[in-house]
Amino acid sequence: MAGIVGYGAYVPKYRIKSETIAEVWGEDPNRIQKGLGIMEKSVPAIDEDSATLSVESARIAMERAQIAPDELGAVYVGSESHPYAVKPTATMVSQALGATPNLTAADLEFACKAGTAAMQICMGMVDSNMIKYGLAIGADTAQGRPGDALEYSAAAGAAAYIIGKDDQSLAIIEDTFSYTTDTPDFWRRTKADYPSHGGRFTGEPAYFKHVQGAFNGLMEKMDEKIDNYDYFIFHQPNAKFPKAVAKKLGVPKEKIELGMIVPIIGNTYSGNTPLSLANVLDKAKPGEKIFVTSFGSGAGSDAFSIKVTDKIEEKRKKGYPLSHFIENKEYVTYAIYAKLRKKYKGM
Repeated sequence: MAGIVGYGAYVPKYRIKSETIAEVWGEDPNRIQKGLGIMEKSVPAIDEDSATLSVESARIAMERAQIAPDELGAVYVGSESHPYAVKPTATMVSQALGATPNLTAADLEFACKAGTAAMQICMGMVDSNMIKYGLAIGADTAQGRPGDALEYSAAAGAAAYIIGKDDQSLAIIEDTFSYTTDTPDFWRRTKADYPSHGGRFTGEPAYFKHVQGAFNGLMEKMDEKIDNYDYFIFHQPNAKFPKAVAKKLGVPKEKIELGMIVPIIGNTYSGNTPLSLANVLDKAKPGEKIFVTSFGSGAGSDAFSIKVTDKIEEKRKKGYPLSHFIENKEYVTYAIYAKLRKKYKGM
């Protein structure tokens, strides 16, 4: 059975407060914060992109896994903000880590769930003995059109997972289940600078239908129940949706609190659910169980049942916890934010 042998997370140090953005556009900051539940978001530096974020998180994951780069058999990077339209991010990441050419690598794109899709692919390859270890990454430097609701949430961050056999794992992935349909709630056309969204349709029939579909599907497949899990993670496009879906499904609010990081770093898109899982793994104890459900517009959800092993306490002593990057921050003005995000056209 496949499991998580190592994991790592990274968030850029720069932040911008929701009230700073609201002031520029003449919006009521209290209304924005109450509506989205996001107080501030991360902002990548001028020299940071999905590739560099991926490398930072992967280096921590490799340190915790305690494996050599030449043991990697696959590298998959999920993102909707790859630096190149045609040139893989995964090859840059693998070479930066010192991996050999004897591996398979590819970029994935499925809005905010490409990172969890990468985990599923690595799981299948490990379980079938095609590879010994696979690296799955979810990373984004998300963009939001100036003045759009997305500008208050679109953030940057990455999380990486080394998938290997269960006897070396800090957490076992017991099973997974996906729910997918063609639901055009969010999209970005070729050469478009910013994504578009279907407004209220991003909730229903997109987010709630798919998250509940994957959640209920895995629960039924495994014949499990909510009481058997210590933590639940739901994708967080904002702070309201995960709380609402937890209530619909009967999940106690205290079981989702540790994974709720979007209010303080924003929506990191493909990094969103993997980062939330990293935050839970930073605190979880051996024997505890985690239920994870991602969501990607377009639309689909991946659900996972994860059980923590006694190896976690030793492995997470290595590398930085996610809290290190969350707490070490520097606020920027809207002018600097716009410069860093290349919103000034013609420069």
